[in-house]
Amino acid sequence: MEAAAALNQSGAAAPRLAAGGGGNASLELSSRPPAPAALNPWDVMLCVSGTAIACENALVLAIICYSPALRTPMFVLVGSLATADLLAGLGLILNFVFQYVIRSETVSLLTVGFLVASFAASVSSLLAITVDRYLSLYNALTYYSERTVLCIHTMLAGAWGVSLCLGLLPVLGWNCLRDRAACSVVRPLTKSNVTLLSTSFFLIFLIMLHLYIEICKIICRHAHQIALQQHFLTASHYVATKKGVSTLAIILGTFGASWLPFAIYCVVGDPEYPSVYTYATLLPATYNSMINPIIYAYRNQEIQRSMWMLFCGCFQFKVSFRSRSPSDV
Repeated sequence: MEAAAALNQSGAAAPRLAAGGGGNASLELSSRPPAPAALNPWDVMLCVSGTAIACENALVLAIICYSPALRTPMFVLVGSLATADLLAGLGLILNFVFQYVIRSETVSLLTVGFLVASFAASVSSLLAITVDRYLSLYNALTYYSERTVLCIHTMLAGAWGVSLCLGLLPVLGWNCLRDRAACSVVRPLTKSNVTLLSTSFFLIFLIMLHLYIEICKIICRHAHQIALQQHFLTASHYVATKKGVSTLAIILGTFGASWLPFAIYCVVGDPEYPSVYTYATLLPATYNSMINPIIYAYRNQEIQRSMWMLFCGCFQFKVSFRSRSPSDV
């Protein structure tokens, strides 16, 4: 989520490279009259990444809205994640446009706030999906009650509310445009702001890690109970259990590998470090929003079926699709 903040060079007046101590350069917003900016390859890659993210997640939202069968709570969560990632992708595109076309301090803060809120909502939605997976296994008998629906809607309302507040902080004045000494590696955000965002991410990551460990325990316990009932663990059950645990490891590993480098750099990095360090840790973080649709949407058979029907409504399915639980999403 903090990745949104790293786009400090989003057009505030023209982003420029300012020489720091020892000849290093860092991203900085200049209040001088804008001069034609040279095209930065890193900015191009971020824009391309944002375009891919926006297209992928727009398709997911179109599929969910098109199919009435995908209105269950678990797909509401997937839709929330797709919405957040779609906004993040659009934010990356707008950041590029405003950086090289429209240069304004106000636009810069609005863009940064928009990106902070979008990425925060994306990470929060991932946490909500993890909680939903855990509840679907831990309280399997009561999961499909109205209480679960209320819980999910409450989680989403809280996630988007907190994300919006985090996005408004730079716009409401928590920035370093008037005090360059307070800047972080992700100008115009302050060091304290970035520390708050990074700490929030670490907390969410630890909660997700704990929940996935508990989910693995439940999966293994279910496999053991089946083995006791059948007096042995069949090969199919062993393969299914191993696949389930491996899938959870891949999901958490992908999330951590995408965001941890940037979150750590935001805490330990110095504003005088070369700006390439910020770009190099930010770009992988954006890839998480590109991978999310593949992990949480396109792998689901119901979404695959709805996708085929969306693009070819006349197609008649001969293959039966089983209804999947949230733990399969």
